Amino acid sequence: MLGGLRNVVRQELVARQLDEQIVGRYPVGQRLRVLDVGMGQGTQALRLARAGHQVTGVEQDATMIAAARESLSGEPEGIRERMRIVEGDGRDTGVHFLPGSFDVVLCHGVLMYVEEPDALLAGLARMLAPGGLLSLLVRNGDALAMRPGRSGDWAAALGAFDTAAYTNRLGLDVRADRLATLTATLAGIGAPLRSWYGVRVFTDDAADGAELPPDMDALLAAEERAGRTDPYRGVAALLHLCGVRG
Repeated sequence: MLGGLRNVVRQELVARQLDEQIVGRYPVGQRLRVLDVGMGQGTQALRLARAGHQVTGVEQDATMIAAARESLSGEPEGIRERMRIVEGDGRDTGVHFLPGSFDVVLCHGVLMYVEEPDALLAGLARMLAPGGLLSLLVRNGDALAMRPGRSGDWAAALGAFDTAAYTNRLGLDVRADRLATLTATLAGIGAPLRSWYGVRVFTDDAADGAELPPDMDALLAAEERAGRTDPYRGVAALLHLCGVRG
């Protein structure tokens, strides 16, 4: 269900980084209220429900919702009871939930599809209880030239320096976010940045559906180390930003 190498690396690294943030903020064993906005097929949501947390996933794509429900249906009853799936858009969280209703809010792989993300981010921050954790996974706008540059597309690499727009592997015209801009935005909505990581420093060029190599543990160790280390994390394909509600 996870797909090829690129998605496995993404999900595994984000899981490790998110667990580090949760352990650093909450007592071991505390059951958290988690909101996953744009949960996709539910990889992180289901993982957190298995860990004992109460998880609400919001998704608008019917195919992704069906995939998440199918995965959830194979889980024990206790886990199924801890996970709720809501069909909706991340921009209407105020319609479904009261402010301060969640300890952790995830928004992974969503901002690139939102032309003006500030209102969405402000709404997500309002969902957090005091001291709550906001986890964002975004396309790194400071590294857009890396992918075309590594493939030898010099015209595209030169054009990527002065824009936040790009075309993703699905052929969709989307946008990226810059670390400095999001840092300022998070401070402005009352959930200032506390930690950030790079995701997919070495494996972003892998082909869609590429199989996992036999040395996957070593690959993940290298990716994890790079995602925490300057200057490597600054050129990762994705950035994982963690802000904390004041």
